[in-house]
Amino acid sequence: MILCFSGTGNSRYIAERIAEALQDEIVDLNAKIKAADYAPIQAGDDIVLVTPTYAWRIPQIVSAWLTKAELLSAKRIWFVMDCGSEIGNAAKFNRILAEEKRLQYKGTAQIVMPENYIAMFKAPEREEAESIVKAAEPAIADAIACLKAKKPFPATRSNLYDRFMSSAVNPIFYRLFVKAAAFQVRDACIGCGQCADRCPLNNITIKAGKPVWGNDCTHCMACICYCPTEAIEYGKKSVGKPRYHFEQLGSR
Repeated sequence: MILCFSGTGNSRYIAERIAEALQDEIVDLNAKIKAADYAPIQAGDDIVLVTPTYAWRIPQIVSAWLTKAELLSAKRIWFVMDCGSEIGNAAKFNRILAEEKRLQYKGTAQIVMPENYIAMFKAPEREEAESIVKAAEPAIADAIACLKAKKPFPATRSNLYDRFMSSAVNPIFYRLFVKAAAFQVRDACIGCGQCADRCPLNNITIKAGKPVWGNDCTHCMACICYCPTEAIEYGKKSVGKPRYHFEQLGSR
């Protein structure tokens, strides 16, 4: 079984590639988290978790869901993490999570995909994004080959920088930066509600035809990147920056 959480489509694409190759099904963790659905899942022996990297680890909302949910009959777990540049020492924490779930840890794969975190970085324009996805294909293929053979993923890099970012910086990053207060909406908003529909934490409500953000945010960037009129800004940090979601690249 493939578990997938995706902010702007990168992880979803990778999960779909894996599902097609393994003839397996995908469980949409966005929907599970949004519905606070922790009901036991008949998972089979093997679990593949596909997720983006948030501050050099898997998103806290994903690890929280996995901690609460019971994966019936599961024995082994592989982690596939996409990122804009690197995953740090995320593998250490994935191993701990696997042990807590009493699952055999089968490694973590890093796949570099187009950046979407426009609250801090710049997302690529379409042509560059397409090039990044093309460059990621061998890494996706390598991950699929390991999964087909039921082999562990090769060990990822773990130097002093990686260990520092995943251990010390991750909690500080969440505490200081992962907030919704800076989100605002311009007059271009058409009140479509897509931002609220896509928010995995139900942190957005539509009032008087405009989105209003609460205090519970994971910075998945779905609201700002999927807005059809680019009416949402993250303070001044997103102004003038390209928005990115995978689907804008068209059929592949």
